[in-house]
Order: sequence, then C-alpha cells, then structure tokens
Amino acid sequence: MENKEFKLGIVYAAGSYILWGFLPIYWKQLNFTSPGEVLAHRIVWAFIFMIILLALTGKWNNFIRECILIAKDKKKLIGITIASIVISINWLLFIWAVNSDHVVQASLGYYINPLVSILLGMFILKETLTRWQVISFILAAVGVIYLTFSFGVFPWVSIMLALSFGVYGLLKKTVDISATFGLTIETVIVLPIALIYLISTQFQTGTFPTIWSTNTTWLILAGPVTAIPLLLFASGAKRIPLSMVGFLQYFAPTLMLILGVFMYHEAFTQGHLVAFVCIWTALTIYTVSRTKWFKKLEAKSAYKKSLES
Repeated sequence: MENKEFKLGIVYAAGSYILWGFLPIYWKQLNFTSPGEVLAHRIVWAFIFMIILLALTGKWNNFIRECILIAKDKKKLIGITIASIVISINWLLFIWAVNSDHVVQASLGYYINPLVSILLGMFILKETLTRWQVISFILAAVGVIYLTFSFGVFPWVSIMLALSFGVYGLLKKTVDISATFGLTIETVIVLPIALIYLISTQFQTGTFPTIWSTNTTWLILAGPVTAIPLLLFASGAKRIPLSMVGFLQYFAPTLMLILGVFMYHEAFTQGHLVAFVCIWTALTIYTVSRTKWFKKLEAKSAYKKSLES
C-alpha cells in the first residue's frame, strides 16, 4: 500500500511540474490582451473553479469554518493576504515574460528559485547552511553575475520571478492551511481588485466578448489551468519525501527552457550557457547534498577523521 502511495505521489507531483512547464504554450494563446487583463481573468475564473470544486467535493462547510478561524487569527490573515498579493505579482510577471518572448529568462528564474528559498530560510527562519549549500549559492551567483556583465543588463525578470515565488513559499510555510482552502482564500482576497480592473478596462477594450468565442474559452480556462497543477502538487507532496519533490521541481524550468529555445526561437547565447551551467551545477550539488546516501558518506568521513585525530 505504501509503495502504491509513493508511486501515486510521484505521478501527481511530476504531473504538476510538467503542466507548469508547458504553461507558456497556454499563455501565448492569450496574447490578444494585456497581461493585466489575463491576470484578472485568471483570478476570477480560478475563484469560480475552486468554489465549484469545494461544492462538488462536499468541503464547503469546512471551508467556511476555515475562513472564520483565519479571520480571527490576525497573524494568519496578514500572512495569507500578503501571500495572495505576492503570488499575483508572480503570475503577472510570468504572463508578461511569456508574451514578451522572455521564456528563457522565466526558466532561469525558476531554476534560481530553490536557492532563493534556502537563502530566505537562512535569513528569515534562521536556518543554518551546510558548506555544500554555500558552494551552491556562490556558483549560482557567479552565473547570474556573468549573465549580467555579458548582456550589460541585470536579469531582473529571472530574479523577480525567483524572489516572488520564494517569498510566496516562505509565507505558505508560516500559514498552515491546505492547498485547496489556501488557493480559494487567496483568490477571494484579490478578487475585488480583479473585478474592479476588469470592469474599468472592459468599457475601454471590450476584450471579453458578449458572444461566445475562442478567446472567451481561453480566458475561462485560466481558472482550471491555475488550480489543477497546484492541487496535483499538494496531493503529490503529501505522499513522497521532500527531497523527491525538490528533484521533480526542475522539470518545469527545463521544459520552459526547451520551449523558449526550440519552439519560440528565443536567443540562447554564450552568456545564457555559462549562467545555466553554473546554476545547473549548483542545483546538482544542492540536490545530491540532501540525499541520505550523501549524508551517510559525510558522516562516515567525519567519523574516520575523528579516529585519525
């Protein structure tokens, strides 16, 4: 039974990252309107999708109770409010990056993200770093610095995507709530802003047609496209070790990179190559250093040294 749950966890988690990796193809279909409008529609339809899901799964009453508890807990309320704003910024930036032909930069951002998360953990949660994690940071920093000097422009898209998602992950860690309820509450918080934005722009652009069209379908699908990968991830993460989740998360930026270079013919220069090699090496060192095998090897090495001394 445990083996079956483990395999199911891998399927769910890998599925979520694969879907996230292919998301640029979907967002490219929405380039008929501005990133701001796409984000607003994404929030509205994600909210509608989650409300329907809660009703169909019989979790509506539990959701209402969770909302009441969060409303009474000031710390949780502030945490989830900030999280909803930060993830909205991340979504907006990612949509803009994809539709402005910066898919390669977006993939770089999500490669950097795990290292940013560790850095935030060190400074905010006072977590200690191993020497291998320090080496990973130095290598990643070298890659970003080289890319900056190579182009003469700081890769702000990559850094902002990594920082915003890293901060979101940190906030989610401090606010203990299920993925289903968490996503629904986050969309509820930013829903008024999204509706006001859509109403104000609708009269100017008329993006959302009164007659059903292909564009209408693309906009409505933004809801499930947002929610499904996150729900798959939550289901998978519960069934497999965190180290396995850490390994699988590289599926998404790798797919983005392949799409950016081979499907959308974005430039991949020597500067990109050096930066990506540095970051890939850093991530390899970091991932290997977290495995049980490596930790046992280090423990044996430390034991031998203690005997010799």
